[in-house]
Amino acid sequence: MQLGDLLLAERIEISAIFLVYMLIMMGIGVYYYRRTRNMSDYFLGNRKLGAWVTSMSAEASDMSGWMLMGLPGFAYVAGLNAGWIALGLALGTWANWQFVAARLRVYTELAQNSLTLPDFFENRFFAHSGALRVVPAIFILIFFILYTSSGFVAAGRLFEMIFQLPYLTALLLGAAVVVFYTLVGGFLAVSRTDFIQGAMMFFAILVVPVGAALMLGGFTATADLIYTQHPAFFSPLMKADGSTLGVIEFISLMGWGLGYFGQPHILVRFMAIRHADELPQATRIAMSWVVISLSAAILVGMVGAVYLEVPLLGTAAETVFLTMAGKLFPPIVAGLILAAVLAAIMSTASAQLLVAASAFAQDIYRRSFRPAAQQGELVWVSRLSVLVIAAAAIYLGLSPDNFILDMVAYAWAGFGAAFGPALLLCLFWRRTTARGVLAGIVTGGMTVLVWKQFAFFGLYEIVPGFLLALLAVCLVSWMDAEPPVAVTELFDRVNRQ
Repeated sequence: MQLGDLLLAERIEISAIFLVYMLIMMGIGVYYYRRTRNMSDYFLGNRKLGAWVTSMSAEASDMSGWMLMGLPGFAYVAGLNAGWIALGLALGTWANWQFVAARLRVYTELAQNSLTLPDFFENRFFAHSGALRVVPAIFILIFFILYTSSGFVAAGRLFEMIFQLPYLTALLLGAAVVVFYTLVGGFLAVSRTDFIQGAMMFFAILVVPVGAALMLGGFTATADLIYTQHPAFFSPLMKADGSTLGVIEFISLMGWGLGYFGQPHILVRFMAIRHADELPQATRIAMSWVVISLSAAILVGMVGAVYLEVPLLGTAAETVFLTMAGKLFPPIVAGLILAAVLAAIMSTASAQLLVAASAFAQDIYRRSFRPAAQQGELVWVSRLSVLVIAAAAIYLGLSPDNFILDMVAYAWAGFGAAFGPALLLCLFWRRTTARGVLAGIVTGGMTVLVWKQFAFFGLYEIVPGFLLALLAVCLVSWMDAEPPVAVTELFDRVNRQ
């Protein structure tokens, strides 16, 4: 069975799976609507997440449909050469959990219970000008509209393929489901659905390559077949076109790992865990999920190259996971697996919508327009922001020719460069100043925006953006006067925790 050739009965079965899944996710949103009373509830679940929900939510909102479509597609044409980007992501994930998570959890609570990254930057330095809220919030809105749009486009293509809908209808339907439970339930709904979606993604990415390998006679027979038909797949330094991986290309692939330190939708999960003491357990869960899932995603592509009889050419390579699922399993099982793809897309898009809305409500609206706004008003402003931001993301995704991975890479680089160096130095360098952080955010964000347009040397824009931002924070902080006593005392207090 191929996805494009489903019989009516088979399509009805898969459609039923999708509808049940979407109703469950929307039901969770309605349930948590009653439990959302203030901004802390809406944005951080009142810091009451356990280790399992925190870890699974962080990774589900991180990997998105990219892990089920982009990475397998890369491995389908390049074999183990795709492993470098997976290695960069795994190392970045580990470093983020190991060095950032606990300190950020403690620091944000002590810094006047900061709910967002801009909130933390301002409270960290006891700043009053508003620049440390508004400037970061602007970059969050720019890059998250682009990031969320990529998720809506992916959902639109999936709905288009499954339901045979026009692209615009499919795009609007996928966006509507994400917006509904984000709008209604806030962080509690998103984190709980992320837990379910993370489990679904893990199951799906494992069962497809294992099932295909068993159909080919077992793992040894499959490996022999891959080596016979695609011997270059086992050469990590050989690219799909037969050339050798260059130094710039290697740095660019590994540079993806730098992005983790600045991703607001991932960092907010660290801020929401019940207690920092639970983070070691959450780290073990998250790293197990990441290593196994990324490895399985590469296996999907490599096994698919010998399992599928009809080659997937061009951008169709990114459908290798979908095509294998349709060929391997009966409609009900295939429907569950394809629902996992939707789960991956929804988990990230909803997390991004929520963070972008919080940036507008908490860091722009409240800071610049309504300082005296009450909690109930801010929650409703946030919900209206979700609608406006989603509308902008849908507008950017109206063309079916948008390149999803390009949009994701651009936004990932923007966040990593703008916020990564600033956050790391805020957490670990006592001498960091408010003006240094602001300089780093602007330098990193603008470097990515400019570098992307010219693609100097073919180097991924996150690398120069991150390094220049790091340099900007250090130089401006050194040129500034010593931080005020209150700032250093707060830093020392965190160190004692």
